[in-house]
Amino acid sequence: MLVVSGTVAARRPDDSPPNPFRKAAATEDAMKDDLLAVAYAAIGGVVGHFAFGWILSQGFYAVMLPGGLLGFAAGFARCHSVFVPVLCGVAATLLGFFSEWTFRPFIIDGSLEFFVKNIGQLTPITLIMIALGGFLGFWIPFRNIAPVK
Repeated sequence: MLVVSGTVAARRPDDSPPNPFRKAAATEDAMKDDLLAVAYAAIGGVVGHFAFGWILSQGFYAVMLPGGLLGFAAGFARCHSVFVPVLCGVAATLLGFFSEWTFRPFIIDGSLEFFVKNIGQLTPITLIMIALGGFLGFWIPFRNIAPVK
């Protein structure tokens, strides 16, 4: 519907013709946001990995830190897909196991293969903390999901 204001006819915003490029631009922006979240997650994971090693050298144990910082950093970017939080959760869990193996390998054999074969021998608190880090890696980006406009 046209509204006449003075001598110039103007369109109301709700009467604008559909723009086929608007949805493509919104999808492209959403993809950029998702990639930004993954990049932030990678940075947070690296910081968490080395922070865990430093805290461990101080006599404390914080194996949920790598996964938690991965999710915390990914939460800075607004993601638009459920794929990003799921990817972050899996990566956070794997990073927790990798950090555990890097800084606290088994005494008998320090190889990654031996570690993977004997993950069940880790203490229950270690497994719980790695699982909590994986949960944080999923939940923090998941609560920031925004719909594509």
